[in-house]
Amino acid sequence: MYWISFTTNHGEEITVPNLSKLTLEEAEDKLDELDLDYELLDTVDFNSSFPIHSIVQQDPAPGAKVKQNRVIYVKINASGYSKVRLPDLVQKTYRQAVPTLKALGLEVGDTTYIPNLAKDMVLEMKVGGKSIKAGQQVLKMTKVDLVLGDGKIGFEEENLDEINQGTDSTATE
Repeated sequence: MYWISFTTNHGEEITVPNLSKLTLEEAEDKLDELDLDYELLDTVDFNSSFPIHSIVQQDPAPGAKVKQNRVIYVKINASGYSKVRLPDLVQKTYRQAVPTLKALGLEVGDTTYIPNLAKDMVLEMKVGGKSIKAGQQVLKMTKVDLVLGDGKIGFEEENLDEINQGTDSTATE
């Protein structure tokens, strides 16, 4: 039993420090002091609440008890938002456009209405006040402004009268 306790360092535990928001160099220094090691697993999507290239996630979690020489697995923050292709939302409803934009990591910006027969149909997309077409690349978290139809244009009275007169003249003949 003595041999097992000695070779496994039974009862000797190290508390895992919180590495959140540290650079890899800072984390390495901190872990070296505790006889722990780290391994970089991946870069995660950019998170603006963390510094660029800082640690975002770690396993085991801070406060966990481990033995010396244990490897702490870390994921770091990307250097910026990645780009996505803008989907074709023209002729789609506002109700369809919003979840599509959010699923791609984009934000819905301002909505403006212009006279059009189709109520709440996307007629144009804009970024920063400039018209943008489907397929163009934008950074995630970009605000996409939508120009929608107001549904207030219908058949004009004159056109309706012409249609009625045309049917009246054929009916009387």
